[in-house]
Amino acid sequence: MNDDNLASQLSTFVDMFNAGTIFLLFFCIFVLWLINWLIRHMMGRVMTRFPSRRFAVMQLTTLLSFVLYIIGAIVLVVGVLRPPQEFLIAIGGSAAVAVGFALKDVAASLISGLILLFDRPFQVGDRVTFDNVYGEIMAITLRTVRLRTLDDNIVTIPNSRFITDVVASGNLGAMDMMVVTDFHLALDADIQQAQDIARQVIVTSRFAYLKKPVTFAIEEVQVAERLAIRLRAKAYVLDVDYEKAFQSDVTVRTSALFRERGVLRPAG
Repeated sequence: MNDDNLASQLSTFVDMFNAGTIFLLFFCIFVLWLINWLIRHMMGRVMTRFPSRRFAVMQLTTLLSFVLYIIGAIVLVVGVLRPPQEFLIAIGGSAAVAVGFALKDVAASLISGLILLFDRPFQVGDRVTFDNVYGEIMAITLRTVRLRTLDDNIVTIPNSRFITDVVASGNLGAMDMMVVTDFHLALDADIQQAQDIARQVIVTSRFAYLKKPVTFAIEEVQVAERLAIRLRAKAYVLDVDYEKAFQSDVTVRTSALFRERGVLRPAG
């Protein structure tokens, strides 16, 4: 009887994965991929046309991809494979244990992806720091988060790591973001003059977002085993894409004005 059951189950399995079903399965997977590619392509054109709304568009694209793949997977199993109830009952328990054990990390990442989507500790387009990696969130997929560093490297991180580890978001969905720029001065430098110069440079930068305040923090620090004054300028860039351009602009012009106006720097 057991042999008959085994033969019946094998026959059912073979019938499920006949040539026609396999072709249809791969065709449907290709269609899912194509639909997802078309959605991302169209959303990319929308972002190009409306750059100020690109964060919202990127987040909508991520949500649509989630929904597409989840619904698509259900349709493939129910509509294409159509496994009989007896077959599911016969192998469901052992298969669930085996697949669950093999895919526990994937399952954890999938669940974590849903948590990230609704809890939103960060969003697509945010500038974040995670495990000494800093960059922009490019995509939140079912299993991973893709982050592009400022050196244009793509870092792929499992979703589950963001649930347990600390992540810092610099803008949390906003277009503007605070950018911190440090300048080091000699102990006997005119700090007020240096601060005025830095403020002048910041407010005249084409990348500055002036609806938010420009602030400074001043403290003594050790530079090359010598005490110095650190002048830390805190200002907002109008678009996170201009972060490094803004910081470079402020650094270059401020340093030039320090030399021109005789602001003392730490001895080399």
